Amino acid sequence: MPGSKPTLPSSVPDRQRRSLFAAMAASALAWTGTRAAAQAAPSAPPAAPMPATCHPAADWNAFVVRHVQRDGRVIDFNSAQQHSTSEGQSYAMFFALVHNDRELFARVLGWAETNLASGSIAKNLPAWQWGRKPGGGWGVLDPNPASDADLWIAYALMEAGRLWSEPRYASMGRSLLALVAREEVVSLSGFGRMLLPWPKSVASGSVWRLNPSYMPLQLLRYFQHADPQGPWAAVADNTVRLLAATAPRGFSPDWCAWSEDARAFVADPEKGTVGSYDAIRVYLWAGMLPEQSPDRRALLQALSGPKRLLADRQPIPELVDTATGTVRGMGPLGFAGAMLPYLKAQDMPEALATEVARLPNSRADGQPSTALLPYYEQMLLLFGQAWLDGRYQFLRNGQLQTSWRLLCRPTRTA
Repeated sequence: MPGSKPTLPSSVPDRQRRSLFAAMAASALAWTGTRAAAQAAPSAPPAAPMPATCHPAADWNAFVVRHVQRDGRVIDFNSAQQHSTSEGQSYAMFFALVHNDRELFARVLGWAETNLASGSIAKNLPAWQWGRKPGGGWGVLDPNPASDADLWIAYALMEAGRLWSEPRYASMGRSLLALVAREEVVSLSGFGRMLLPWPKSVASGSVWRLNPSYMPLQLLRYFQHADPQGPWAAVADNTVRLLAATAPRGFSPDWCAWSEDARAFVADPEKGTVGSYDAIRVYLWAGMLPEQSPDRRALLQALSGPKRLLADRQPIPELVDTATGTVRGMGPLGFAGAMLPYLKAQDMPEALATEVARLPNSRADGQPSTALLPYYEQMLLLFGQAWLDGRYQFLRNGQLQTSWRLLCRPTRTA
């Protein structure tokens, strides 16, 4: 059994609430109005002069300054080992593409290839964890891959190949996807094809551990179209079934398991039925599904637990017992960011305004105070806020739609 993913972040202390909704709503309206000009060629890099008012992407630039080294290593400073993960590298590649930063994309990819994938991400699944070793020195701490990061890296490479007209990236992405299909997809007896959290060579048994947040349907449907002979259509369809079956009270668990003996989903043998720092991404991915997606309506209904809580004016919890619906604690700021697409998709403008009001204001020096948050929370905020701003969307076939023309040219030197 491979090592577990990073230790769950500590809950962030409750911060002073600041009402930013009016300002953000005005910004969103301005963004939407100017965004229409970019829709005709969403895949093309900027060709016309920058508009007079552009989106500064200050949150992304602050993340890069804080967490990305010059060599492309993404660092989680809140971990004891000051570690880097394949997840962190994959998300940074995705947002470098969203923000049209080819140079940063290449650096982040290069570090991952050299340090996590033995020099070739097209030939080797990347190790999930790299950092300070117990006996001194730096290097791989756990050589086992993490399939969520593998999917995001493959997706970022394939879409970078399309959007930037870089065949080399597209080829690398397809090769990595083939490795994932071969090493991390298994046919579960009584259920069907499914993506494992790690290679099947270390996960065999009658009870198979699974992670619902590792399988964004946007990516699975994209791979279904890009690789129609692969397992991805079956994996996507079975993911919809899994998400509904493991959320009896409308809340997704962090982990679940398939029992081949019982022919049913059961509580995860290690994590139980808790839903928290992993599961928050399930609502994030569901909220970003396009309206035309055939999966969207059923999935939002299956994941209605947070909607009911917020309709009753209860806060987003830090922990949920997904078997009983019992909630505990208040989720940190990153949870608020992750819930923004979900609340918009669930047509909850009042709850959306409340969660937007939780987001921190900028500091007096002009740097977003989100830069002070842990790596994982910043990433959740980035995913939710950048989507709400219109910096990116996912199309029905899973392709990435960008709005590069409306981004300010970066001024950072990292």
